[in-house]
Amino acid sequence: MRRREFLRAGSLPLFGLGLPHLLSAPSMPRKAKACIVLFMWGGPAQQDTWDLKPDAPAEYRGEFKPTATNVPGIQICEHMPRIARRVDKLAIIRSMTHDDVNHTSSTHYLLTGKGPVPVGAPLRDDWPSYGAVMAKLGRGRGPLPPFVSMMPKVDTNGAPRFVEQSHGQAAGWLGPVFDPLRIDDDASKPEYKVGEFALSADVPINRTQRRKELLTRLDMQRRSLEMQAGGVLRERAFSLLADRKAVEAFDLSREPLHIRERYGMNLHGQSVLQARRLVEAGVPLVSVFWPNDGITNVSVYWDTHNRNFIDLKTRLCPVTDLAFTALLDDLEARGMLDETLVIWTGEMGRTPRVGQSVPGGAGAGRDGRDHWAKCFTSVLAGGGIKGGAVYGSSDKYAAYPATNPTTPADLAATVYHCLGIPPQTELRDRLDRPFMLCEGKPIEAILRDKS
Repeated sequence: MRRREFLRAGSLPLFGLGLPHLLSAPSMPRKAKACIVLFMWGGPAQQDTWDLKPDAPAEYRGEFKPTATNVPGIQICEHMPRIARRVDKLAIIRSMTHDDVNHTSSTHYLLTGKGPVPVGAPLRDDWPSYGAVMAKLGRGRGPLPPFVSMMPKVDTNGAPRFVEQSHGQAAGWLGPVFDPLRIDDDASKPEYKVGEFALSADVPINRTQRRKELLTRLDMQRRSLEMQAGGVLRERAFSLLADRKAVEAFDLSREPLHIRERYGMNLHGQSVLQARRLVEAGVPLVSVFWPNDGITNVSVYWDTHNRNFIDLKTRLCPVTDLAFTALLDDLEARGMLDETLVIWTGEMGRTPRVGQSVPGGAGAGRDGRDHWAKCFTSVLAGGGIKGGAVYGSSDKYAAYPATNPTTPADLAATVYHCLGIPPQTELRDRLDRPFMLCEGKPIEAILRDKS
């Protein structure tokens, strides 16, 4: 849900809506107050980032060399040197696996822990994403939304907006009231400002008050339950407009330049910084989707069917190396890392052999890798996670899990556990039908506190 729709329709997630159905859920000690999801849309090549195979034949191992990290025995890609110095904060899951090589539907699996879903546009029958569940459970405080999605758009190359077409980003069957506030502006631009949340000089408070009164009159003409809820949501939207501290959370210009530069003055880096500001201000979950940066229409996002090595070396790894480590350092310096869960993942990996094409994929050039979901890597850090850990392993080609195969459902159960939400929590949809939140099992080996 975009910002203008958010304010016009008042679709700010409502704390407490539907909570009677949740009061019987067993309680858990909360390990993390917030979560930041760094979603590397497109499918990062596991064997060229986190799980290198230097002893494999050249057509499998690729062009990159492994580099040592600050944890003995753990190596990662040479083009992520900053991350290598902070692996003691990370849990690297090298045995992620599922069967879906379609971007839009496999995104659903990684963002919800539930699969499969039909290929095509997102549906209201989709499983709710992590942020929607937190919104449903009443997480958050003050006027800020409990769920924000950073999805910057760049239209210079005409590539399809695949991220927008992917399932699992919103509330699904929980209803649109729990959808995220979506920010699709380029946070790296000097003029970046989430303008709808600020009262500009030419919009006095009385004019805003009149807008509020107009929305109230419109509400009186509606009798459905959804529009009754909408009246409360409009009140919350107005409260957000009127709250200076809430508005400031969206204002990157208040951040010192040296901090902004530390994250990288690019779409992804500044979006990650915006996520940190929002979490610090009280937003429980922020998703940051890797943008289509407009550089090329041959290889966009992490979807490296072509130019796999040059794109990883020159734009993908360096940008994530900068932003991910800046986020970890910043959270730690502010005393927030232990209470903020950070997730770094894509929806799948890439084929073991360079130039290999697979059924259901989109092919690969001589210097590319096609879709591959049988084995890939996800990374966790922060709240509730034991750092300096590698869980699971892949075979000699990074093609299949060799030990501890881990599904997106297990990842979801781990995420919910770290957030103090029992994976077996019962949720009910708009028709009052009960559903168990997650069928996976938490990965105990990477948890600081297994209780």
